Amino acid sequence: MAKVQSSFFCQNCGAQSAKWVGKCTSCGQWNTYVEEVVHKDKEAGKSWKQEKKIRESKAILLDDVDYKVEDRIVTPDKEFNRVLGGGIVAGSVVLIGGEPGIGKSTLLLQIALNFTKGKVLYISGEESEGQVKMRAERIKSKGSTCYILTETVTQRMFRQIKEIEPDLLIIDSIQTLQSDYIDSTPGSISQIRECAGELLKYAKESGTPVFMIGHITKDGNIAGPKILEHMVDTVLQFEGDRNHIYRILRTTKNRFGSTSEIGIYEMQGSGLREVSNPSEILVSQREEQLSGIGISSAIEGQRPLLIETQALVSAAVYGNPQRTSNGYDTKRLNMLLAVLEKKVGLRMSMQDVFVNIAGGLRIEDPAIDLGVVAAMVSSFHDIPVNPQTCFIGEVGLSGEIRAVTRIDQRISEAIKLGYQTIYLSKYNTGIDKIKSDKCALVKVGKIDEALHFLFA
Repeated sequence: MAKVQSSFFCQNCGAQSAKWVGKCTSCGQWNTYVEEVVHKDKEAGKSWKQEKKIRESKAILLDDVDYKVEDRIVTPDKEFNRVLGGGIVAGSVVLIGGEPGIGKSTLLLQIALNFTKGKVLYISGEESEGQVKMRAERIKSKGSTCYILTETVTQRMFRQIKEIEPDLLIIDSIQTLQSDYIDSTPGSISQIRECAGELLKYAKESGTPVFMIGHITKDGNIAGPKILEHMVDTVLQFEGDRNHIYRILRTTKNRFGSTSEIGIYEMQGSGLREVSNPSEILVSQREEQLSGIGISSAIEGQRPLLIETQALVSAAVYGNPQRTSNGYDTKRLNMLLAVLEKKVGLRMSMQDVFVNIAGGLRIEDPAIDLGVVAAMVSSFHDIPVNPQTCFIGEVGLSGEIRAVTRIDQRISEAIKLGYQTIYLSKYNTGIDKIKSDKCALVKVGKIDEALHFLFA
């Protein structure tokens, strides 16, 4: 019998040590090292065996490499294809993370039920066949080529895979799998690494795409060792607030496409619905004009979005003024308030300020600064902004309105939705070529100049 090898792993970041230490030298956390068995015998990592001749490596010139574009499997879900870069790449391994109850399992089950390019094997280690069937009935899809397997041991799982030979494999979730070759509990560092390695080897040797669901920690990071994210080809983050109906599928790593793409879904009783034109949904419809509202044009991924910024400014009566924001960077909010006090003369230091991005989205695009400022000043003076007005511009520390990227796409999106006036930076190049009879472009260089046009 082979000698059992063990090591100590940090349960927070996955760092490895030959002996127990109190403080992790990698992440700085205390008392996170746990002893785990690394290998039990020489058969570890051999759950998947593909009978093929091993190719001998040979160095060749880069110019002699025969390159071709990867063949992609296009799914009926257009938002999912957008995030992956055009479709599923054969042999790729995709990791999807997100908070509990956000809709990860529902999303992948929809993909499995609507997959028309072959057989799908959906392996669930968290739910029974009846629970998966119940969700499938709610989604209302036939799923005639979707097989369900409830299993957590990789050795038995691969025997079913060899028998069915699926064209798409879905694992829910990687933290529930365990290998008989590793003597540790499911979800531990060594188990996650070993099981992910077996799935990666299977995907690359068989050419079958593999999707894995990953749990996250309280900090929002995917649970398990950081090497898990390095091993896979694509890492997707499923974001959203369970109190809101909108979900965002964001790419944080993609070896076969852009990492700036997002997909937007609406959670309904029958599953997730694709949102092809999110601007019409994110901007609220009202019967009367209200103060404290500004519409901005933001870029998320490759698509322009019109978002609604809501602001409430009121006198502070409880001591120190409050600065609260939902979906917008609080530090940037404090910067904009300082600019308003210094360059415009508004006494914001004694005001409570609350800023909210409608729809539960989180926007990091600095081009919405001008819209945030307009909403705050509108609430401060209690004067509503014309609802047919859109704002595009980044605010600098000296009060200037800075130019932003891809201004033509932002303007086109605003014009398409019927906005009649657009405030933007006069320093943007190429705006003179944009001509429209339906929209007036107001070019401003300073923040006080823009506020003069709005509230004069």
